[in-house]
Amino acid sequence: MSSLTFDRTAAVDRLMRFLAIEGITGQEKAIGEAVAKALCGLGVPASAIRFDDANTKTPLPTQTGNLIVTLPGTRPGPRRLFSTHLDTVPLCAGAVPVRKGDRIVPQGKTALGGDNRTGVAALVTMLGELHQQKLPHGPLTVLFTVREESGLWGARMLDPAELGNPIMGFNIDGGSAQTITIGAVGADRWEVEIIGKASHAGVHPERGISATIIAARALAAIHKDGWFGKVKKKTQEGTSNVGPFGDGQGRPAGQATNVVTDFVKIQGESRSHDTKFITAITSAYKSAFVQAAKAVRDDKGKTGKVKFTTRRDYYPFHLKENSPVIATTQAVAKSLGWDATLKLSNGGLDANWLTRHGIPTITFGAGQHDVHTIQEHTNINEFYDGCAFALALATA
Repeated sequence: MSSLTFDRTAAVDRLMRFLAIEGITGQEKAIGEAVAKALCGLGVPASAIRFDDANTKTPLPTQTGNLIVTLPGTRPGPRRLFSTHLDTVPLCAGAVPVRKGDRIVPQGKTALGGDNRTGVAALVTMLGELHQQKLPHGPLTVLFTVREESGLWGARMLDPAELGNPIMGFNIDGGSAQTITIGAVGADRWEVEIIGKASHAGVHPERGISATIIAARALAAIHKDGWFGKVKKKTQEGTSNVGPFGDGQGRPAGQATNVVTDFVKIQGESRSHDTKFITAITSAYKSAFVQAAKAVRDDKGKTGKVKFTTRRDYYPFHLKENSPVIATTQAVAKSLGWDATLKLSNGGLDANWLTRHGIPTITFGAGQHDVHTIQEHTNINEFYDGCAFALALATA
């Protein structure tokens, strides 16, 4: 297996082309079509390539569904799944990739999009080499998801039956191919609407109920009680964060400095490797907002109100180290001369939902670094490792 080779020049050229195609989360039509066209050009039958309807089930506007490639295999065996995501974060809009030595960097003040065009290029390379070298392999399904960056929606909304019942999955998303992610946190996304009462802040401030003060009291209590940032309660650990804080339309909360603010909308998240602790963190936020609303009154004794909603964004998972997918991964890594490292992730991955769908899935990298920043770069040698690992796993 260690003797497998692939066209490195073609692989990097392919990566550069994919990096130059804009496709921020929810706007993956162009990159999806480019991948489908590239696969056809490499000899993958058009009948094996299709888009599903996950975009029609996603609550956020999404141009296209997941791209799915299904191959019967050239030898018998159980089906394996390979996956990666098509979308990039909004900071990648307008990115122009430039090669500098053994790195690819963005030309301007944008992120690069190596998260996750490295994975896309690696899997297209894998499929192309399987066909062109006529390498023997078992049945394969290759999944390119949409809207991973905005909530893992493509993986969440796919129909597992469309994947052909794979017994294990290999997801590409990260830096080193020699670091294997076998588990990840779960997360809640929560949102609170704080309803106060407007009043002239100079003439009759006492008649108002400040939604801003309710928010401030709640968040101060959250911070004081240790529920913000890194959260540790006895043996349980997690994280939380407060994100957008405004009026619900992306504008600042409040109408003016001389009007008591009557409405604030805040969004945040709770994460942990423990499902029950995710709920505990989120519940602490809800309780803090409810209590703060009761404490802020107008001159008639009326209080503010809150509407707190939450959704489970994705569930935590932790694969057993003696599971078939990990055993397979480690055996293939060893055949390449690697001593792979197993780790858990504090970020969500498509593997969270793929595992939830009944497909035990590990994740490895293909050269991403400093993702979601303007310092992002791709390590080309690590990209080669990602391509090699995917090819070896497909033919193992």
